[in-house]
Amino acid sequence: MKNIMQAYKLKGKIDQSGNLLITEPVNLPPGNVEIVVWPVTDTLDPTTAPTSEPAPDTPKRRTKIKALQNCFENAPPVPADFDPDQAKWEYLKEKHNL
Repeated sequence: MKNIMQAYKLKGKIDQSGNLLITEPVNLPPGNVEIVVWPVTDTLDPTTAPTSEPAPDTPKRRTKIKALQNCFENAPPVPADFDPDQAKWEYLKEKHNL
């Protein structure tokens, strides 16, 4: 029988002593948990992203690898609502069967 687990995404921070602090309530029964942590950077944080108008033209992606240049030029643009953190989380859930 396969053990199915529910995954939760929570906000937290690391204090000056290096301890992980969860900054929101956790609605779980008492017991052991396993934690996956990745740092949040300003460029990935939607709360600090500018909300101005989108750029009129998509910049060309350049590479020094000629075999990939055509691939980049013909790739569809990234959707405006793409969330890199969510994509990472979905990948990790699938990889670790969470």
